[in-house]
Amino acid sequence: MNETTSFFSTKTARTFALVVIFALGIAIRLYDLTDLPLDFHSTRQLLSMIKARGMYYETRTDVSSEERSYAIQQWKYRASVEPEFFESIVAWTYRFTGEQVWVARVYSSTFWIIGAIFIYLLARRLTSDDGAIAATAVYLFLPYAVIASRSFQPDPLMTMFIVMFLWAVWEWSNSLTAKTAEDAKKNKENLSALGELRGSKSSWTFAILAGLFGGLAIFIKFPAAFFVVGGGLGAALSTRSMKEAVKNPQVYVMALLGVLPGAGYLIYGIFIAGYLGQQFSGRFIPSLFLSPSYYLGWLNMLNLVAGGMVLMFALLGLFFYDEKKRRLLLGLWAGYALFGFYFNFHISTHDYYSLPLFPILALSIAPLADFLFAKLAQLTSTTLLRFFTFSLLFFGVSASLWNTRNQLNAVDYRPQAAMWAEIHTLTDGYNLAGLTQDYGARMAYWGWQNLTSWPSYGDLLYGKERGSAEKDFEEQWGELTGKKELFLVTDFKDLDLQPFLKAKLKTYPVFAEGDGYVIYQLK
Repeated sequence: MNETTSFFSTKTARTFALVVIFALGIAIRLYDLTDLPLDFHSTRQLLSMIKARGMYYETRTDVSSEERSYAIQQWKYRASVEPEFFESIVAWTYRFTGEQVWVARVYSSTFWIIGAIFIYLLARRLTSDDGAIAATAVYLFLPYAVIASRSFQPDPLMTMFIVMFLWAVWEWSNSLTAKTAEDAKKNKENLSALGELRGSKSSWTFAILAGLFGGLAIFIKFPAAFFVVGGGLGAALSTRSMKEAVKNPQVYVMALLGVLPGAGYLIYGIFIAGYLGQQFSGRFIPSLFLSPSYYLGWLNMLNLVAGGMVLMFALLGLFFYDEKKRRLLLGLWAGYALFGFYFNFHISTHDYYSLPLFPILALSIAPLADFLFAKLAQLTSTTLLRFFTFSLLFFGVSASLWNTRNQLNAVDYRPQAAMWAEIHTLTDGYNLAGLTQDYGARMAYWGWQNLTSWPSYGDLLYGKERGSAEKDFEEQWGELTGKKELFLVTDFKDLDLQPFLKAKLKTYPVFAEGDGYVIYQLK
């Protein structure tokens, strides 16, 4: 972009804008750092917390043998779909910090900030400094992205590697373009040199980096494959045809590096250890394609994570790319669509499944922001007007972050730890069943006690969607509580949705109750 049509027209202005953006992005993610991670998909976060604690306690010799055995047993007992890579990092860090819940939050936030750096580098190559600054701000400041990027789950790490892959594969594509152009100049008589794909040293470097980053993204979480393949195809086809691309040996090196880590984990988990055999069922439900609730649910998830206006601007931004660059974004959007069609139940019910959409939104908005900033630069030719406009932009970002801060500050979850410890004191030595949040994971983590979980209302609906046989209530009650002495209820909202269970529990005396819980005596 010409300096005269750039809003951040000087290096000082660009540096200042980036410093402000990254400082605010870090600050909002470290706010309320020590609160318990129950504000965002607590079931998934508690799974990682329990696993990390088990790994940590396996190395400890300063705790009782009972605590150590219980922590390890809970870690081994919990289902594993993704590799326990992130949990291992957190468990290793516990050796220096102690078991602190904020450790994972710092790591996840760091992953997202690193992703933002590569969003800037890639958006700068696709558009300009102005477009890259806007894309970085979108990636860092959208309210849902702030909340989700603090969570203890593999998704922020996976998203970071997806962004790093996109940067590397685009640099690879451009390095090939530069090489073929150079070859053509050196050999003007041989016009076919424009189509040759003889990789230079730099193109091999980016090809290997792209393969490694893409492979790590897929290894961390398998759904990354949709975005890696979609972005890779979009980048490869941005400057050459499919026929030319398949002749390039670097494509096969990238594919091999991308497939090996995830394939190795799959082979080990399914055929050697055997714990992955049943973990992939229920992700795809064909009958949902005929259900309007699936499409409405997906739309609701998009509205929740991004908002209709942001989604509209992102889709409009595609028209501001030239045809070659647009192919990269179309490949990513196609990857997201196929991802949503395959994981059709989860994409319409689990909002965090759309977390990899944020790099796509940021990159799609970049050219539209670039265009608007260029117009704004023409309208604010004086230093005073430029400063006033920058102040307005800063005010808008600050207002959005203040709302996000209020959301983080709305509930203090710290008393939850004491409540579950209190329940443990009352029920220690008893066999427990219960309707609680997170399938008994809170009891397992803070109460150090196992609990047989009664299915939630959502589980019952999910079973119907999958076509599972519906059990008679009394039959299910007998199966789950036949050998139990106490029944714990902490999820009263879910209890109101299950009138048969609520009526059944009223026939038993109350063993104990307190702020946030009721315990019924079954025997």
